[in-house]
Order: sequence, then structure tokens, then C-alpha cells
Amino acid sequence: MDTLLEILRRDDSDAPLDLAALELARIEFPNLDAQPFMDILDSYAAEVDARLRMEYDAVERLQVLHQFFFREQGFAGNETDYYNPRNSCINEVIVSQKGIPISLAVVYLSVAERLEMPMAGVGLPGHFLVRYDEDEFQTFVDVYNNGRLLGAEECFDLARQMTGMELSPSPEILNPVSSRQILVRMLHNLRSIYLREKSYVKAGQVLDLLVEASPADADSYILRGAVNVELRKYQAAKLDFERYLVLAPGALDRQRVVDQIAALDRYLLRAAGS
Repeated sequence: MDTLLEILRRDDSDAPLDLAALELARIEFPNLDAQPFMDILDSYAAEVDARLRMEYDAVERLQVLHQFFFREQGFAGNETDYYNPRNSCINEVIVSQKGIPISLAVVYLSVAERLEMPMAGVGLPGHFLVRYDEDEFQTFVDVYNNGRLLGAEECFDLARQMTGMELSPSPEILNPVSSRQILVRMLHNLRSIYLREKSYVKAGQVLDLLVEASPADADSYILRGAVNVELRKYQAAKLDFERYLVLAPGALDRQRVVDQIAALDRYLLRAAGS
């Protein structure tokens, strides 16, 4: 997972997002070989590139890409099995042509990057979009909904609809996000799914990566500590809880965590003496 770790540790990394996302998919597919899927992305870009003409403007280039990606290949949102962890794995998205907004966006962005089309991800609250800026043309692509094009106001409306919150139309939420931010958001999605499914081994792998990405994030330690308790990794759980208290000295659950550490200490002492 060298590429994934490089991006998680360095926000300015220029390592390839698609390869990092394929490495992330090894949590769900441990024996995954990334190269065949990189080759497929290359072939997608080559097919679109063969249809482009020098005189095409930004809108026409986008139309060619969408004709191939959405109408011919059939990439679309997975509405019937949205919370399946495989929807966060771009190898599975490439095979099934189904996914969630962010994983579909990674595949789409990977093709666009090979075509040198200036696109970037947008981490809209409650949804994920792609932003396209070329010449004087700007639009936002909803890859989950068959590539529909949105203006800025429609993006704000979508964010309100998805979150149920009265969000102000702040231009900042439409800013491009980095590869690291995309991968961290994918990790958060997987963390929620694995914890809900009680898939503690996989949840632990995700939380290990989140700690790598944000070593000062107290929440990752308290969650990993709880997962380590479920996995009976009591010494590791104790260390995570202690780190949580260092990072969040004013935590509302401080006494509960102190009590948990004390209980772990008693257990470990008994285990050592048995």
C-alpha cells in the first residue's frame, strides 16, 4: 500500500489517485492485482481520445466523454445496494459499472486525467461531485446520476437536499479537493460500513489508515480502541484509549475512558500472572 500511504501522509503528493484507491480496495479484496484495472482505465481513455478532434471545445469534449462513460459503458449509481463496501472499491466499480458518488468519481477522474481534461473532485456535504473548468466553461458533474450537469446554485440545493440542513451558498464548498481528502472520505465511508456490519478486522485496517492520515485525530483512536477490545487486542486498546485522552483532555467521556483503561489494566495484570 505504498502509494496509498504516501498520499495519506502528504497532502501535496502527486502519486496517482487511481492506484491508491485500488490499494485501498485490498481491504475488501486482499489478493487484488491493480495492474489489470489500470490497463482498463488506460483503454477507456484511449477509446475516448480516438473520438476527440482538435477543434472540439470544452463542451464537445465533455459530450464525447459522457457518451462513452455513461451511455456506452453504463456507469451509474448503485441505488439497490448502496451500503455494500464493494461500492467503495474501484475495481468492483469498473467491473459492475455501479458505485457510490465518490468511487464513481474516482474512476471518472482517472479517465479525465489521462485525457488531460481539467477536472477535480468536490466534497459537497452529503454528496460527491466532479468540477470541470476549461477555457471559460465551468460545470459540476453528478457522476452518480448519469453525469447530469449542475450549476453552482443547483449544487447548493443538492447539498441541502442530501443533508436536510439549511446550508448557506458558500463558494468554499465547491472548491476542488485533494487526492488525500478523497481517500480520507472513502476511508470514513468504509469505517462506517464496517462498524455497522461489526466487521471489526476490516474496521481496524481502515482505522489504522485513518491514524496514518491524521495522527492527531482523537476520534480515530477511541474508535480503534473499541475495535481492538472487540478483537481482544487489549494492550493495543489500552494504548489507543490513553492516546485519546492525551489528544482530547477535555473529552466529555473522559471518565468512562479512564474506567475502561483501569479495567484493561486489571485484566492484563491477571493475564500476566496466570
